[in-house]
This record gives sequence, structure tokens and C-alpha cells, in this order.
Amino acid sequence: MSKVIVNAQMPLSYDSGQHNLLVFLEQHKQSVSFQCREGFCGACRCKLISGEVRYLQEPLAFVRKGEFLPCCSVPIGDISIEIPK
Repeated sequence: MSKVIVNAQMPLSYDSGQHNLLVFLEQHKQSVSFQCREGFCGACRCKLISGEVRYLQEPLAFVRKGEFLPCCSVPIGDISIEIPK
């Protein structure tokens, strides 16, 4: 089980059998912008403060260093992220 810290708040428990990070964040009432849910558009782009994510499928949208797309990724261990407002 991994811990996901969102916007420097209390950690949320992520079970490795769960869906991608976008679905996980929505289930925990975290508001994330999105459009395609497939890694094509990049609308859900978030900042990865610490830790690592693994892509379930390689995104087609441009992702800068220090960013990730929660719609097509899962955490590798504990992570800390920032969701843009």
C-alpha cells in the first residue's frame, strides 16, 4: 500500500490493485481537470513533488520533467503531488 500526499495535506492510502491515479483522486474527492482520460490531451497534468509513477500506457501528451498524467499512471511507492488550481 502506498501513500499519496495531495497538496501537502493528509496522506491517502493507495492500494496497488486500484485504478489509475485520476480515478483514485476522484474517489477521494480531489478535483482534477481532465478531458480524454487516455493520456492524449494532457489536461489532467499534475506536479510530482516526490516519488515515482509508472505509466500504464505511455502518454501522447507532452509531459515536462517533474509532471505526470494521473489518467494513465499509478504510484510506485509513496508519492507527493500537487494538483493545479
